[in-house]
Amino acid sequence: MFDFVKSTVGRKYIMGISGLVWMGFVLSHMAGNMLILVSPDLYNAYGHAIVSNKPLLYGAESVLVLALIVHVTTAISLTIENRKAKGSRYAVSASGEKASTLASRTMGMQGSVVLAFIILHLATFKYGTHYDTVVNGVQMRDLHRLIGEVFQQPGYVLWYVVALILLMFHLSHGASSIFQSFGFLERKMQKGLRKFAWTYAIIVVAGFLSQPAYVYLLRGK
Repeated sequence: MFDFVKSTVGRKYIMGISGLVWMGFVLSHMAGNMLILVSPDLYNAYGHAIVSNKPLLYGAESVLVLALIVHVTTAISLTIENRKAKGSRYAVSASGEKASTLASRTMGMQGSVVLAFIILHLATFKYGTHYDTVVNGVQMRDLHRLIGEVFQQPGYVLWYVVALILLMFHLSHGASSIFQSFGFLERKMQKGLRKFAWTYAIIVVAGFLSQPAYVYLLRGK
């Protein structure tokens, strides 16, 4: 078992599983955040319900942190191993079906930006300014007000959009790679699975982008 985990194939499986954990999280997180388009009270009540369930919150956070650490460290080890195996770049680049895509060649850069985005996102919203509000007689954090303030900052909105565009490419290529690692990417399934990966990535990113669009463009200053 340990030898399999140390092997290239085993690490690709581990990287795929940890990636799936985060794929599920970002989809559910995006869906929950869409409540901001419905009403401030509903959005704040949703956030309060999450932080109020301490066992569930701490358990989910532990799984996510572990999956992130495993995903990043495994990606680094596989990248180093791959570069050592190649030795040096080929004199002639591959073309046609064997050519690597821009998304695949820049996965490391994308991942670094996404990691920085996650850290900044946590610092801004989870540990940011705390406003209070009352919804149905219950005092809770006013996340809607905080988001309204943050997404009125052009610099933050620009960074948010750039990071999410890179996230879209990272998710789409990552989803396809997961299927390939699990042995699902047969030739007859390639187009369908890649369409699914792109559809998933576009839905997630479009959902997240709707929030600054709502705050910055529709609500006005």
